Amino acid sequence: MGITWRHRAVPAALLALALLTATGCESGTPDAGSKPAAGPSTSASVAVARVCAEPAAGPAQAPAGAVTVDPGVVGDLAAKTEDSPPHTTFWLRPGRHRLDPGEYDQVLPKEGNTYLGAPGAVLDGAKTNDYAFGGTARDVTIKYLTVRGFTAPQDEGVVNHDSADGWVIEHATIRDNSGAGLMAGARQQVRSSCLRDNGQYAMNAYKAGDSIKGLVVEGNEITGNNTDDWERKQPGCGCTGGMKFWAVDGADVRGNWVHDNRGVGLWADNNNNDFLFEDNVLEANDGAALMYETSYNAVIRNNTIRRNNWVEGRAGVKDGDDFPYATVYVSEAGGEPRIHARTDRIEIYGNLLENNWSGITLWENADRFCNSPANTSTGYCTLLVKDVKRCAQPGIATAPLYADCRWKTQRVDIHGNRFVLDKSVLDCTVLCDRMAVLSNDGTSPDWSPYKGDRVARAITLHQDNRWHDNVYVGPWTFVAHDAGRTLGSGQWQGAPYRQDADSTFRTQDGG
Repeated sequence: MGITWRHRAVPAALLALALLTATGCESGTPDAGSKPAAGPSTSASVAVARVCAEPAAGPAQAPAGAVTVDPGVVGDLAAKTEDSPPHTTFWLRPGRHRLDPGEYDQVLPKEGNTYLGAPGAVLDGAKTNDYAFGGTARDVTIKYLTVRGFTAPQDEGVVNHDSADGWVIEHATIRDNSGAGLMAGARQQVRSSCLRDNGQYAMNAYKAGDSIKGLVVEGNEITGNNTDDWERKQPGCGCTGGMKFWAVDGADVRGNWVHDNRGVGLWADNNNNDFLFEDNVLEANDGAALMYETSYNAVIRNNTIRRNNWVEGRAGVKDGDDFPYATVYVSEAGGEPRIHARTDRIEIYGNLLENNWSGITLWENADRFCNSPANTSTGYCTLLVKDVKRCAQPGIATAPLYADCRWKTQRVDIHGNRFVLDKSVLDCTVLCDRMAVLSNDGTSPDWSPYKGDRVARAITLHQDNRWHDNVYVGPWTFVAHDAGRTLGSGQWQGAPYRQDADSTFRTQDGG
């Protein structure tokens, strides 16, 4: 998992006005500083900003027919779950609930069970239990409950540890756990919950067998995650951030406030397909707000994206790295008509990006393909080639494998967005102002048919990647073909690149 580098339309002025109206964005800029302060900065964020500060209260009395769970009895929740039939509702009284003290002691729900927390009900792992809720039972519901203090290992999760299908997590607070707060199964819904300060992720949407379909993540606050800073422990692991999605087919991620996470805010990595990212507020994450990597077919629209990537962008400059690390990073991902989805492109439109460290980068590593050493998704191939061993000479040098053995950054349509940059807010002088479409020269392995700049020419000129009808405010520059080729707006719009037709460029915000 992870990044590999080395690793006619509405007139622009009306389009910008419509975007500001639709997203509720303000025209002001935040105060300067090395890292922005927490707190909602637009009216678009207000709906989700108070999920953690003002969590919804559960029922103060047990619903009719519910089994009451006593916080004064250690292990009461697990024991009563075991003794009750499927489709039982459990009501946890106010107070601190504990499991038995064994590392693997956990609640194993039965199909259709519901767990409701009363006001003040907390299930506490006390840094003793690894998991809170596990097992393979389907259609379990957890509402109004705080889950904290569990110690799941790296890449494992505390709630729905075994990625069972059909779970609903709603109005929950999942915080201060190691590993991931949540795992995910097919048809899982995570709504209106506070997912904060977990050691690795708020949620790791991964299931053995890659069978997650129909995921909904809506109206949550996702903040402060990756407290254990796994990227520092394991440089290059690609295993950190707010949420990670792995081989998910069909996901709606909308109306969330994703902020102040250490690393990437939202990261879809490896053979994901058919994603909608809509009406989210993504701000003040240390890395990219959104990464879509080695994946297919997505709509990214009407999001407010502010002050992301300051930490990682500045670190790259300090290390002398000229790669255009961006706030929306599309890495070896693109539209593919042969894979069924709501779109056959990656559509990025209607978004406000304001005072982030750079804008959108479209990247394709020439050395990363099925069966190559640079493919960090070890053992995986594209969704077009099931057998990774087919991607070898001599077949890979000819159609269809020449194209199908690569995750290709293609058919990306970027339009109707507003990009605002004030370098004084970022305290930045260089390399924070870029929009990019590029690759590296292919060099390995020896049998690679992608050597030289053939991938760089393809992604830049021949794979239907287009910017158009956007509004740019501030000193933007553009990178095409390779990291060393920086362009002004006129060069970007001119031959041979011909990008940003009918876009507007101005140095200062005129409203």
